[in-house]
Amino acid sequence: MRDVAIVGVSMIKFGRYPEKAVQELGAQAALLALKDAGVTMNDIELMASGNLYQASAMIGQRILKEIGQTGIPVINVSNACATGSTAFREAYVAVASGQYDAALAVGSEQMGKMGLLGGGGGGGISPEGIVGSGLMPAVFGQAGVEHMRKYGTTQEHFAKIAVKNHKHSMANPYAQYQIETSLEDVMNARVVAWPNTLYMCCPTGDGAAAAVLMSMEKAKQYTTKPIKVAASVLTSDPWTERDLTLPDVSTLTRNASKQAYEEAGLGADDLNVVELHDCFATAELLHYENLGLCADGEAGRMIDEGETSIGGRIPVAPSGGLLSKGHPLGATGVANICEVVWHLRGQAGARQVEGAKVGLAHVIGLGSACTINVLQA
Repeated sequence: MRDVAIVGVSMIKFGRYPEKAVQELGAQAALLALKDAGVTMNDIELMASGNLYQASAMIGQRILKEIGQTGIPVINVSNACATGSTAFREAYVAVASGQYDAALAVGSEQMGKMGLLGGGGGGGISPEGIVGSGLMPAVFGQAGVEHMRKYGTTQEHFAKIAVKNHKHSMANPYAQYQIETSLEDVMNARVVAWPNTLYMCCPTGDGAAAAVLMSMEKAKQYTTKPIKVAASVLTSDPWTERDLTLPDVSTLTRNASKQAYEEAGLGADDLNVVELHDCFATAELLHYENLGLCADGEAGRMIDEGETSIGGRIPVAPSGGLLSKGHPLGATGVANICEVVWHLRGQAGARQVEGAKVGLAHVIGLGSACTINVLQA
């Protein structure tokens, strides 16, 4: 496997675009990434497209109809919340293998107000009556409660994560919501699935993001500061004898992070910035430990001491995270990579993590899939 670099990235502001088709959103992000890389579609040899809710519609080919049909191979990917980052990894592997020198990864989704798993409306028995409060809110609510039981974590710890991320979003023009919230507002908001209140849950909507990857040798023809993909890992759940009413939200990430650190030759202590899968505030706190940012049981202390805020020891979600930036599923994984790249380039503006040299982008899709990409300036 040869070294691979990211040469161009882009994302559109996450929000709601009912007047546009999803391929238009993807095309917009793709063109911006190509421009950022200083190339055209004639330079791209393979495209990987991630989209979940229209997975059978060949969105990759539809995007090419908007930006240039050059006859290159197109891979369409669907992998739960890790859809976009899996598309990125397909592009990475294609270049790392030596078969291609330049590839384009695009993640796109158009969800509107349908909710994290597309809402209900399908008829039959509602999952709410089986697991308590809709699938994902209940799963991550239960996971948070289990952490509280084991380590004495409080609802306030989770609420502080929402406060942090909403504050970070104020400096991110790509975030769906740029609204600062007080601890009191977060704690007193409507409960969705305890301990997560409304402001501790990510919004869904529409969005797209894209990245141009090249072999390191080719990348140096276009930039003097290529961002190296030090590791790109994808895992799924191993079989275990566990209670199936409480899906495992940790093993996927723990296995992926171990592999990623080994592949990169780096450890959690080397990271300067992290964009992780904070679909709920409880998820972010759990992933501090899953990613090795602290020891088990120490995540509450981390948030109390401000270690994961911009200016802290290891800033997490300087973009505002999914809690503020939004979570159009197919776009999220590539958008997290874009954010890390901007920090490593020193292009993150008012939310810049100073001196960032190594960053990690993480996405988990229950069902199951987890991607971790370690990037290095």
